[in-house]
Amino acid sequence: MRQSERRPITPSTGYGSQTTSPDQYNYLIGPGDQVQIFVWRNPEVSQSITVRPDGKISTPLVEDLQASGKTPTQLARDLEKALETYIRQPIVTVIVAGGIGPYSEQIRVVGQATKPQAIAYKRKMTLLDVMIAVGGLTEFADGNKAKVVRIVDGEQKEYLARVDDLLNDGDIDANVDMLPGDILIIPESWF
Repeated sequence: MRQSERRPITPSTGYGSQTTSPDQYNYLIGPGDQVQIFVWRNPEVSQSITVRPDGKISTPLVEDLQASGKTPTQLARDLEKALETYIRQPIVTVIVAGGIGPYSEQIRVVGQATKPQAIAYKRKMTLLDVMIAVGGLTEFADGNKAKVVRIVDGEQKEYLARVDDLLNDGDIDANVDMLPGDILIIPESWF
């Protein structure tokens, strides 16, 4: 690519989950999730498979079916439609085992956490749950200057997170709800 053809690179935090409240959350399947597919009265078609990095699955009789971004029930209905060609009135159940979900639904923790990582969102997850999952703060963290980056109505918003008050002082008022797609940024202290 020539210099004149370069396009500016813009940061992407716009994964934007559709969940705006912990009570509205429905698990969405993502790449790497292990799904168990049960087809009633058809054990030869039932199996456990992993969702490919491209978000699709392949099963006996059905190839390259999009799974990522769907609830298990939606995937089951799609499989039923695809299997109708081969099986009369198939009844399909999909169970997710050990999933982390699509990137848009994961909570990412970066900066001065003991173990920065992406975490699978679980319904009604709070800041305390996230901090337990990442092992707390490092000794260099400035926990009270942490922030949660969230996409709200298509716009990026930042919220103060008082992690130090929550973990070290037991201030339960600092324990806020987390939503799918949140990014928790924990800066380093400047002493």
